[in-house]
Amino acid sequence: MSLPSWLTLIRAPGLHAAGLRALIERFSSVDSIDWLPSLRRQHAAAIDAEMRWLELEAHHFIPLDSPGYPPLLAEVSDAPIGLFVRGDAAALSLPQLAIVGSRNPTAGGCDNAASFAAHLARCGLAITSGMAIGIDAAAHQGALAAEGGVTVAVCGTGLDIDYPSANGALAERIAARGALVSEFPLGTPALPTNFPRRNRIISGLSLGTLVVEAAVRSGSLITARLAAEQGREVFAIPGSIHNPLARGCHQLIRQGAKLVETSDDIFAELRALAGALTHAPQAAAAKPPGSAAAAGAVLDKAYEILLDALGFEPAGVDVLVERTGFAADEVASMLLILELDGKLESRPGGRYVRRALKAAK
Repeated sequence: MSLPSWLTLIRAPGLHAAGLRALIERFSSVDSIDWLPSLRRQHAAAIDAEMRWLELEAHHFIPLDSPGYPPLLAEVSDAPIGLFVRGDAAALSLPQLAIVGSRNPTAGGCDNAASFAAHLARCGLAITSGMAIGIDAAAHQGALAAEGGVTVAVCGTGLDIDYPSANGALAERIAARGALVSEFPLGTPALPTNFPRRNRIISGLSLGTLVVEAAVRSGSLITARLAAEQGREVFAIPGSIHNPLARGCHQLIRQGAKLVETSDDIFAELRALAGALTHAPQAAAAKPPGSAAAAGAVLDKAYEILLDALGFEPAGVDVLVERTGFAADEVASMLLILELDGKLESRPGGRYVRRALKAAK
């Protein structure tokens, strides 16, 4: 399908991944949909402007059928049919943890968001949030503070809209070290209805969602609910019973969210989920090695192939995809598991290197 057709389809009211797949089944090609030319003429000027925007460096549009569409998000039935991206589009396919919370947090809440984000980013997870002031901004900043840290900001406006304006400088840093992403056409303002829609993308991109501080009535709880519905993990940091912003987290914990005190509480759950989401090519059920396994333990064949392809020189996901023939999402999830197992370590720039085995005494 042509790019103008995709830019037209994203303007079809209520159309998402499941609806697009139904259209594809009904028509021989999407370009043959009878109402598409009329919709394109209606938005011709805006589509032309977006075509010019996409000619700029590090500006992208990723349609649902593209190999670059984030694989976890593609599993969501109401996933967007296309994404505007500013920055590194490959960041969307990295293993991610969402960190969300109040727009009016306590100082301690901001510190927790930033410190968890920094540590998890150093461990190889991209940190995803919603670009709002408060906990979201602290999570983005924490990831950027980590050497080689990557962060993804999901926006509730068109990417040409500076919102919130207080985070303008932060947005520039994210575009340079990660990605800004939106399903909304350029020029879309900050409408209240946009942000619940944005939340399903935050959770859909991520292996799990960590709620740091949230009131009982909070958009962060919407993100947590969506994460659970999407089959992803939900984590929450408890707080003082006297803090109203702890009550949303306590409610989530009562409902089954994992109580988090340290990053180990997150990795213990994500490791299992990443394994479940990894489907190794030409292997029936790739099983991650146990965290307590000896360094010389036998690995699943797919993991052996990946480690052999990695060698002892730093390499990124794209290089490993080329060397192994595995899909990018498979490589990203397997790298996370191997890192958690101590078989490799992350380096700046989203690259990985094997850990040398110590000689036996």
